[in-house]
Amino acid sequence: MSFGRRRARVDEHRAGDPAAVRTGALVLLARREYASAELTAALVRKGYAADVVAEVVAELVGERLVDDNRYAHSLVRQLAQRGQGPARIRQELAQAGIPAEQISAAIDGDIDWHALARNVRSRKFGADVPRDWPERARQMRFLQYRGFSNDHIGSCLGDAPGVPDSDS
Repeated sequence: MSFGRRRARVDEHRAGDPAAVRTGALVLLARREYASAELTAALVRKGYAADVVAEVVAELVGERLVDDNRYAHSLVRQLAQRGQGPARIRQELAQAGIPAEQISAAIDGDIDWHALARNVRSRKFGADVPRDWPERARQMRFLQYRGFSNDHIGSCLGDAPGVPDSDS
């Protein structure tokens, strides 16, 4: 007995029908935005013929119903609002099949990553910057996990550790 949701595969008569593939693509696109490679993979997983899927997706790209650039910018905004950093977002875009130059263009947009890192850190840990190394390390690991670079982390924690010398 299986309790998981089972996806119905397309029957073999509709698998090669361009109209059926287009309908399947539009049903998926009605739910959310897809990158072209991501949409192609989803349709092939459903059982549609790969060559017909490639043609239909190319038509949808030509009609601008599928736009990798728009998808990349949208995903960057969405993940940045969730507090994700550029490295983590870059990885998500690469998994979606977005080309490297489009990834760079989307990430290098109008988001201030330093300010976002400061905001994420202060929401999680409070406004005070830690003065002891164990707490600094903990916060640094958290920000690295979120996808922020060492520059972003250094700017929100301060470059100097702030630990007073024992000599003074």
